Amino acid sequence: MDSKKRINIKQGLKVNIVLKADQRTNKLTQGIVKNILTNSPFHPHGIKVRLEDGQVGRVQEIL
Repeated sequence: MDSKKRINIKQGLKVNIVLKADQRTNKLTQGIVKNILTNSPFHPHGIKVRLEDGQVGRVQEIL
């Protein structure tokens, strides 16, 4: 599934995100989607989400 399309991201989905602080290193953080923060249907860098633990980043992989 394409992580750049909002339609593919749902609450409760397990994903890998890249945090703002980790964008240079591309270090991924795993978690469960709590909220979808991107309003547009597509974003070239990934859809921005908030995980259940409160961390915010862009989805790189859907697990």
